[in-house]
Amino acid sequence: MPAPAERRIIFKHIDEEGYSNDLACYQKHGGYQVLQKALTARPEDIREDVKKSGLRGRGGAGFSCGLKWSFVDRKSGKPIYLVVNADESEPGTFKDRYIIHQDPHQLIEGTMISCFANDVKQAYIYIRGEFPEGARILERAIQEARDAGFVGRNICGTDYSCDIFVHRGAGAYICGEETGLIESLEGKRANPRIKPPYFPAVLGLYQCPTIVNNVETLCHVKHILDMGPDEYLKIGTPNNTGTRIFCVSGHVKKPGYYEYACGEITMGQLLYDVCGGPREGREFKAVIPGGSSAKILRFGETFTLKNQDGSERVLKVEDIPLDFDTLAACGTMGGSGGVIVMDDSVNMVEALANINAFYAHESCGQCTPCREGSLWMKKISSRMVHGEAREEDGELIKSVADQIAGRTICAFGEACSWPTQSFVLKFGDEFKAYNEDKKTKSADRLELV
Repeated sequence: MPAPAERRIIFKHIDEEGYSNDLACYQKHGGYQVLQKALTARPEDIREDVKKSGLRGRGGAGFSCGLKWSFVDRKSGKPIYLVVNADESEPGTFKDRYIIHQDPHQLIEGTMISCFANDVKQAYIYIRGEFPEGARILERAIQEARDAGFVGRNICGTDYSCDIFVHRGAGAYICGEETGLIESLEGKRANPRIKPPYFPAVLGLYQCPTIVNNVETLCHVKHILDMGPDEYLKIGTPNNTGTRIFCVSGHVKKPGYYEYACGEITMGQLLYDVCGGPREGREFKAVIPGGSSAKILRFGETFTLKNQDGSERVLKVEDIPLDFDTLAACGTMGGSGGVIVMDDSVNMVEALANINAFYAHESCGQCTPCREGSLWMKKISSRMVHGEAREEDGELIKSVADQIAGRTICAFGEACSWPTQSFVLKFGDEFKAYNEDKKTKSADRLELV
């Protein structure tokens, strides 16, 4: 079956000829009309609409946005903050930066609606340090919106006031974790906080109730209010509503960013029909569906899943619908939507060594299992690719990973261990063959000497 048509909602104007990122162009296309409509509604009704829509976070975990908002402590008497996570530090992910560069007012409008819905008077956009131009674009767009009365005091002539400020990070992966981001925003080292008690909804920024949402997630809020939650529910599949932006990189003919209704396109349709299939003379070998921290899938493996009626279905990798729940049932995750494709030219041991080097560098160092374990995994995989592989290295590196996951303050422990666990599990034969190959080459060199 051919792939369905792309359904662009968030990316409607991305790469559109003649569309610019200034306020005049945005308003020409209906910009800020939904914000004006939202300001006439009750905040609790907006929160209920977002919850009813089934919107799930697009930053990684896929947690219900409306449920997350409902956790906010509104009786503490403290100010409530909203923080936009624009750190986008997950390798293989490049969607939020396009929103920021080409359609920043969409993010600002979605943010302001979310602020009004949650009684927020001050919001921050935390943007990755490597996006200097994106920060400048946001600063300019916010000032345009402020001058036009869409941000700041007495928004659209109402009694509601709220401002937005841009905060640049320093380029640390750990700042994608919400409590690490909050620590950084407060001017401290980005060490994630222990939960409990430091759940952001209760004790977040400046120890006040705080909402942290991803860029793409907040953009969806605008469209939920525009079309209504019932119409939004019709997009996608049950429990996986709305659209998702997939960032496809690696060994396909047409890498890029694509927006589809959740669960209505399969992995095979995306890679073969939309992205043109593998390069000439090559075959797909593996794919990481949700950014480098997601567990890898091997082409050729199958999964037996249970249907709601109790029956079973068997899926190949190319048959997997790209929604949060099916990917989780197949042992991986939708994550940030970063689809990294590898063909049969890739050496999996060397690919894992590259990933391990990244995570060892990005560990904040707060937790011993993560600080030491990520470095050990890097050293083992580095040793393997530099001709010093040992027979037990495959099992050893997986053993280290097994002792990290579930033993750290934040999910970085899982992020750095899941690639190793899945690579060795899915490609254990290649790890063993790699060791044998390295030993043979070492013996040949000795004979030549």
